[in-house]
Amino acid sequence: MGICSVAVYSEADREAPFVLAADEAICIGPPPSAESYLRMDHIIKEALRLKVDGIHPGYGFLSENSVFARKVTEAGMIFIGPSPHAIEVMGSKLAAKAAVADYGIPMVPGTDKALDDVEEGLRVAKEVGFPILIKASAGGGGKGMRIVEHADEFKEQLARAISEAQSAFGDGSVFIERYVDKPRHIEIQVLADNHGNVVHLFERECSVQRRHQKVVEEAPSSVLTPELREKMGNAAVDVAKACAYRGAGTVEFLLDAKLDFFFLEMNTRLQVEHPVTELITGIDLVKEQVKIARGEKLSFSQKDLKIIGHAIELRVYAEDPENGFLPDIGTLKVYRPPSGPGIRVDDGFREGMEVPVYYDPMISKLCVFAADREQAIERMIRAIDEYKVVGLKTTLGFGRFVMKHEAFRSGDFDTGFVKNFYHPEATKTEQEQGLKDAATLMAGILFQEGKTTIAEVEAAPQRTNWKQNRRTW
Repeated sequence: MGICSVAVYSEADREAPFVLAADEAICIGPPPSAESYLRMDHIIKEALRLKVDGIHPGYGFLSENSVFARKVTEAGMIFIGPSPHAIEVMGSKLAAKAAVADYGIPMVPGTDKALDDVEEGLRVAKEVGFPILIKASAGGGGKGMRIVEHADEFKEQLARAISEAQSAFGDGSVFIERYVDKPRHIEIQVLADNHGNVVHLFERECSVQRRHQKVVEEAPSSVLTPELREKMGNAAVDVAKACAYRGAGTVEFLLDAKLDFFFLEMNTRLQVEHPVTELITGIDLVKEQVKIARGEKLSFSQKDLKIIGHAIELRVYAEDPENGFLPDIGTLKVYRPPSGPGIRVDDGFREGMEVPVYYDPMISKLCVFAADREQAIERMIRAIDEYKVVGLKTTLGFGRFVMKHEAFRSGDFDTGFVKNFYHPEATKTEQEQGLKDAATLMAGILFQEGKTTIAEVEAAPQRTNWKQNRRTW
């Protein structure tokens, strides 16, 4: 777009690829986020000093902070995102429910205000029917969330949810919802300009999760019919209209076994998994964010948008799936991402870098695109097998397990996928099978080339499956 960029970074990210790619980069403090990435006034001061026009908040740290959005605007710069009002309304699950109440959007049965009386909460829980879900009004990521199976557990779990919400978000407000059994997590991407135009860019299926956080995302969902897709898309557009939204946002829904959907919340920022939407629509969401922030009208309407092909994303975390997905921080002694047609890797590290303890342990987003879902799954398996990481444990083996599992391949799964199907030994088995598959492929290639001895095999250069990927493009 011809825009010069200034990256801000902490001392822990000094060698990160985004720092090296920017036209200019400014160190804003030591590794702890409270001393760097969360220092609003310092970031704004540096932006003013460098005479920048706008600030893009990304999808972490201050990206959904209405105070920061307001400060940026008051300082005379453009906040590349929604208005502070929209962030405030949708930042509270209870306020969001109230805002969309007039649009007839389906809601999960439960309370419409924060619980302030334990006995009243227990009465409502019994009325809704166990199991129920206690949820924090602020924040996300599964924090301040408790499933309560029986009435005698309610008071204890309520106290825990309030304490966790207060600690994580500085807001102990919680509410009750009916627990939806075997739900799928479906989210709709929306774009809205400052001229009243709002469109949706279809759905993303985000049901493969651990600790209520996504690991695998795909677009489109394997279970949505065209009619249901239109209904959910229209509901997402109404949610955006309810708060006079502008920019890119995501409306999240639960989908039950009967294919009934319920509004969950709206994320007022770019999502981590936005690449899968870009791949199936051809729309650059970040570019659209910038254009909208400039005051431009959307250059396309809903009827201009259509789904092309299928995309899948695997979040490659520095985590040990065999040990409860706990972070496995260390140095990337070997880091070789896959490449080739239909493969996109958005990563934040290079070989030799250390994955620090201060931030989310995501190394990269491995995305694949193909003509249909079956080909996308096969392409993802090949990409995982070509992804070489030495020095720490990752979710690559887990991703291979998901892609090979019949429940995922058939589309018959929900947010309980990990609990229902995954066990620690599975990752090790998939990693070993991946090595065997790679060895078999290499042996076949080398045999065709006339290299038949062990010495010749070991001396042969490393290869990728690029040509095989190309054949299924």
